[in-house]
Amino acid sequence: MSDFTTALVMMADWETMLAIVIGTVFGMIIGALPGLGSVLAITIVLPFTFTMDQVPSIALVLAIYCSSVYGGSLSAILINTPGTPQSATTMLDGYPMTRRGEADLAIGWATGASVFGGLFSAVVLIFAAPQLARFALGFGPIETFALICMALTCIAGVSHGSLMKGLLAGVFGLFLATIGTDNMTGSVRFTFGFFDLSSGLALIPVLVGLFALAEVFSRLGEAVPSDTGPLARVRGMRFAPFREWYDRRVTMLRSAIIGTCVGVLPGTGAATASFIAYAEAKRSGKYRDRFGEGEPEGLVASETANNAVTGGALVPTLALGIPGDAVTAVLMSTLIIQGIQPGVRLFIDYPEVMDAAFIALIVCNIMLLVVGIPLSRMILPILRMPEGLLMAGIVVLSLLGAWSVGGRMFDIYVALAFGIVGAVMRLVSVPVAPVIIGIVLAPMLEESLRQGLILTDNNFFAFFTTEHPIAIVLAIATLLISAAALRTEFKSPD
Repeated sequence: MSDFTTALVMMADWETMLAIVIGTVFGMIIGALPGLGSVLAITIVLPFTFTMDQVPSIALVLAIYCSSVYGGSLSAILINTPGTPQSATTMLDGYPMTRRGEADLAIGWATGASVFGGLFSAVVLIFAAPQLARFALGFGPIETFALICMALTCIAGVSHGSLMKGLLAGVFGLFLATIGTDNMTGSVRFTFGFFDLSSGLALIPVLVGLFALAEVFSRLGEAVPSDTGPLARVRGMRFAPFREWYDRRVTMLRSAIIGTCVGVLPGTGAATASFIAYAEAKRSGKYRDRFGEGEPEGLVASETANNAVTGGALVPTLALGIPGDAVTAVLMSTLIIQGIQPGVRLFIDYPEVMDAAFIALIVCNIMLLVVGIPLSRMILPILRMPEGLLMAGIVVLSLLGAWSVGGRMFDIYVALAFGIVGAVMRLVSVPVAPVIIGIVLAPMLEESLRQGLILTDNNFFAFFTTEHPIAIVLAIATLLISAAALRTEFKSPD
């Protein structure tokens, strides 16, 4: 109980609450701007967490995570363009409501459903993550190595139909993490004579380049559409009567469960949850015959599910150190920057910080409602901002963030270089997320492997004997997941 009291005191700090408010506003705006999304929003602010305490920095990133997922629904409803991929199904019924002059009502439905889905998944996270952590206390270096190997299979889930390209990108990420000084022997690796590389590649410039700058570079040659479609005059948001919400309660609960369960599975994501929930609601919903014509039940199914993913995705990320996608990989980066290692001992070593994070997640979801009401009146002018001005602002913020990590021009060069690399990867349809997953997981993979080899006198096959049953189970799971991914790849028409 003392840990919880300490967590409440941490949350009551003005810096933490200010971080939540700022993160919620910023995340909504970035999420509402088509093509940007959660990863870009978190990447932009990630460098600034260096100077923040642990709880405010975590609260800031969680607020951006939750609000950016919700923000994508605003552009989906208003201009028939989802700000984030997970809001693609929201526009199927949200935009028809806008055409009927009910944009404020559609935003109200999306906001209420988002808050419910987020709070539902937060409760699941609070109860499920510590249980997984208790089980994980039996993990040693060998079990951790097997777990990281299983975590690397999530690369298949974020490779979007091109498994070979995803694997190559993941290997590239693993290689990037080996650049610099070996922590165990002190030897310098892969610096190619550049002294600045002796400390390795800083995570922030690489993230900024691969996501933020690559987004700008890849959009330089794209034409900006001049017609954004019919826009209703937005005067805020309007909520439907309680009776209408009650009529759709089954869809809300079912979609929240779908979103949370899908979020727990590494490599799936909010877009998958949204499509599954929408399809299920269209199959069995009370108002399924009106889907696609501006039926709020379709909007509710989509928004409840994609926001429920946020808490669910944090379960394997926090308790097991397995990032399910690029967003949770960047979230893991935030913890690592603050000296907190996600995984087997997280809830034992940092109980107050984790309790504060749980409270912050609940507050962040409630803040969607508090901030969403005034922000919905201002979002339309932002959506109509010239894209050139928007991209210029992103470049300035990104380069400033990369430089702030160590105050070195070298980090700016790294960000620019990886911006070009990221743009080329997008051009040739190579997924970027596996690179980040490789960079984040590589240090843990290498350390646990080498520690395990020391314990077994360099006998790798001793990792998978009856003395390590957890490692055997994880290895079998890794093989099954890999086989399923290969089977899906070979079945793909591509």
